[in-house]
Amino acid sequence: MTGPLVDTDAVPSWLQPLVKISGDVTADAFSRFSVPPDASYRQASVLMLFGEGPDGPDVLLLRRADTLGSHAGQVAFPGGGADPGDGGPVGTALREAEEETGVEPSGVLPVAIFPELFVPVSGFAVTPVLAYWKTPSPVHAVDFGETAAVARVPVSELTDPANRFQVAREGFGWKGPAFDVGGLFVWGFTAGLLAMTLSLGGWEREWDRGDVRDLDVALAEHQARVDGRQVPEKE
Repeated sequence: MTGPLVDTDAVPSWLQPLVKISGDVTADAFSRFSVPPDASYRQASVLMLFGEGPDGPDVLLLRRADTLGSHAGQVAFPGGGADPGDGGPVGTALREAEEETGVEPSGVLPVAIFPELFVPVSGFAVTPVLAYWKTPSPVHAVDFGETAAVARVPVSELTDPANRFQVAREGFGWKGPAFDVGGLFVWGFTAGLLAMTLSLGGWEREWDRGDVRDLDVALAEHQARVDGRQVPEKE
């Protein structure tokens, strides 16, 4: 089942457009990877948790540990593979968020379910669960073997044109959105999901879509800024 889980008046006005549209969008709106009918995959969910912080609406993101076997070091929504006792995608998203970030599930109001998306590189069929953080709780990296950092990123920073661009990888014929915000470099599946969420929510501001950067160079430059050093130019 996809679509709203609550009446729109259960959430703040800034979140209502996303709740309203959740029943009308298809997987193609979020990703070029719909779940193939004959694919072998594992069910997973991510929690797209929006709250109200000191700088306005924000979203909970984490950076995966550098030692993980897949998607190491990448920024992501809390989430992961489904367990038999989860009872569905909402249960999976809430359990994983608690295990990864320490978020208290009782303070989270799931408000909508978006269409299932296929991630070929990992073989997961991922269901995004939209939620409102009605009673925020402290969050942190629960297990540094899985999560390197946790952050509440203001929506205003994600929509700032100065923090948005596209990345591409030479020889792969691929191009996608990216964000450089709050010390986090967001690209890939998470950036695509964020970009479409900003658009569907009516939050997007005009930005330079012609700004396309080599992914490896952009990642190196980001890390150099975080480390306070210079990165050599790519030959």
